[in-house]
Amino acid sequence: MLDIGTVIKGKHMGANDKISDGSVTQLFEESEIEKARLDAETVETIKNGSPDLQLVKNEKDSNNQNGVALALGGGVARGWAHIGVLRALDEADIPISMIAGTSIGAVVGGCYLAGKLDELEEFARSITRRNILRYIDFTLGKSGFIAGNRLAERLDHELGDIRIEDLHKRFVAVATEIDTGHEVWLENGLLAPAIRASYALPGVFQPVTHMGKHLVDGALVNPVPVSACRAFEQKVVMAVNLDREVFARSSVVRSTSIDMDADERNTNELEPASSPWLPFSFSSSTSSKKQKLGITGVMIEAFNIIQNRIIRSRLAGDPPDITIRPKLADIGFTDFHMASESIELGYKQTKYELAALEDNGFLEAIS
Repeated sequence: MLDIGTVIKGKHMGANDKISDGSVTQLFEESEIEKARLDAETVETIKNGSPDLQLVKNEKDSNNQNGVALALGGGVARGWAHIGVLRALDEADIPISMIAGTSIGAVVGGCYLAGKLDELEEFARSITRRNILRYIDFTLGKSGFIAGNRLAERLDHELGDIRIEDLHKRFVAVATEIDTGHEVWLENGLLAPAIRASYALPGVFQPVTHMGKHLVDGALVNPVPVSACRAFEQKVVMAVNLDREVFARSSVVRSTSIDMDADERNTNELEPASSPWLPFSFSSSTSSKKQKLGITGVMIEAFNIIQNRIIRSRLAGDPPDITIRPKLADIGFTDFHMASESIELGYKQTKYELAALEDNGFLEAIS
């Protein structure tokens, strides 16, 4: 590599070399020459493939692209399956470069990066049909049936003053600004309110005022946030899609093919639940027969249909490299008491997918 100096008629000269007349022209101080030489060497080193120095200085960014970026989708109560997915990835020593989460995906992903996954799993497994009401504070005359203060207090207690930018890996919580419809990526600030904003299901939870915006559930605009991972130039993106696999869900049905005699039977399934404000009935499980829907139950199922269509559209335009889709057909969106089953299904499906990836030599490449 050339010294810092000058070139006269094609001949290289040092910065303080003598010119032909015997005089010395002091172009630079010796300290300046040494600094310039080091800078030149740094540039040359980077060109030869060494890591960018700025990334080395920042531990979070130095591992920013090493491993798998997780896009954890929304799914209300089915989101406990994310816990099983993360357990399986940890067991397989799969490095995680970042997490983008929507709704319940933001809850699980944020708690995981904050080192609170054990506490979250203990809380999830403790929920039963009876004690779920202790976490629900109903409110009337507001912009949601549930104020969400009790759940917020639980999150604040566990996460305290943890800030997103202080997590050891990059984290993005996806929310929707209700005033404009904008997709909002929460990348800094306090973790707990960012998570709350991401899961504030419209009509059920009150919107969350955070960082000067009125925010609701991110699943309205980005149910499985692969795009958030791609925006940070992640090499491998793994999506966890909790959407229910229902055959021919997007089909168009003509009126001539509808069974008119089924009208009365279908009407009975829409009878109110034990309380008109509850989204579910405690008298039966989804695996034995269809749930009777309350007011919020109808809203959630409508939201589910919208989410399904959005997922299809967004993932078609920006597909992930790997998709984990736990078989959650028997888990309803409001079956919070079925955390153990959801976690196990998420764990088993991830182990299955990892085994297939290992056979293809993919795991070795990303590890």
